[in-house]
Amino acid sequence: KAEELKRRMEKGDKLGRLAGLIIAVKDNISTKGLRTTCSSKMLENYVPVYDATVIERIRTEDGIVIGKTNMDEFAMDSSTENSFFSPTRNFFDRSRVAGGSSGGSAVAAACGAVELALGSDTGGSIRNPAAFNSVVGLKPTYGRVSRYGLIAYASSLDQIGPMARDTLSTALLLQVIAGGDSRDSTSSNREVPDYVEALREAKGLRIGIIKEGFANIDEKISRRVYDAIGVFEKTGCSVEEVSFPFMKYALPAYYIIAMAECSSNLARFDGIRYGGRSVEGKWEERIVKTRTEGFGEEVKRRIFLGTFVLSAGYKEDFYMKACRVRRKIHDDFKLLFKDFDALATPTMPVLPWRIGEIVSPLETYMMDFETVTVNLAGLPAVSVPASFVNSPP
Repeated sequence: KAEELKRRMEKGDKLGRLAGLIIAVKDNISTKGLRTTCSSKMLENYVPVYDATVIERIRTEDGIVIGKTNMDEFAMDSSTENSFFSPTRNFFDRSRVAGGSSGGSAVAAACGAVELALGSDTGGSIRNPAAFNSVVGLKPTYGRVSRYGLIAYASSLDQIGPMARDTLSTALLLQVIAGGDSRDSTSSNREVPDYVEALREAKGLRIGIIKEGFANIDEKISRRVYDAIGVFEKTGCSVEEVSFPFMKYALPAYYIIAMAECSSNLARFDGIRYGGRSVEGKWEERIVKTRTEGFGEEVKRRIFLGTFVLSAGYKEDFYMKACRVRRKIHDDFKLLFKDFDALATPTMPVLPWRIGEIVSPLETYMMDFETVTVNLAGLPAVSVPASFVNSPP
């Protein structure tokens, strides 16, 4: 591809906006002829016959897709430890996690292997590893980027987004992949603004610091985040503390909705319609054996819990109640954005932990406290590097 671009350049042909830039793609985004596994044994040998919309747009602009990146299986978890292949290691400290589920994309960008990377964000899966590896990670507004070709985890929450070492590169990649798509009925047909130019012009923003976002945060982290927000004040932004009381209900509401949707989306991987197949026994036994062997423990856990909250007698108590909480969070954000242009919290409540250090699923679920709220509301969010504590970002 690089040789082809060189020949076109020598001929004086017009090149695309991403000409020559090397791009890594999270392994749950469909790439024609290139294995797409979701880091799962279930899809270990799956090779798509089509490109996702975002990949088509990158190729049209002459970006070079160099390969796929490791992730938590089916994008479920916060560390990339739950990959069928092996964990991804933090760029700054190989004994620590890279964050997840887009850990591979974050590390590829952080180490300079690529200029740009694509991740997906259901409850923080772009922003979490971006924070842990000191890169910029942006989750776009729901519907801003087509989900066609993204292997679904939770369809009402998932969004593909860009990752890079700086904001300008992140804005450029978003510029290319954003926009409506007839193959995704949830994508927005609103005009795509010039993000690169808007980034250069941005000044005088009104920033609200959500005080609940700093509760139960490591003091070393909160101090450095406040220092980073102070940089914006020096450039003419106004900063004010605000309250968002309903934030405390976001985490349980998110996990109920996400697991319910995951149990539905992953039903298709039964060895008959999609996925690997066990060759033993009758077809009912094959399905059970295929799903037992094909899915990892975390994926099975979320399918079980999702099926439970949707079951007769529990759907109203759990799923419908979570949907009402989601609407309340959306409405509260709407009120806050009457007075502010942006709202700030830390991205993660802790530093990257050591690989294997956290074994309780509940502990890792709690790590998403800062990030899930915007996914429920369908809002955009970006993680920008703030500082380092000793060694980790």
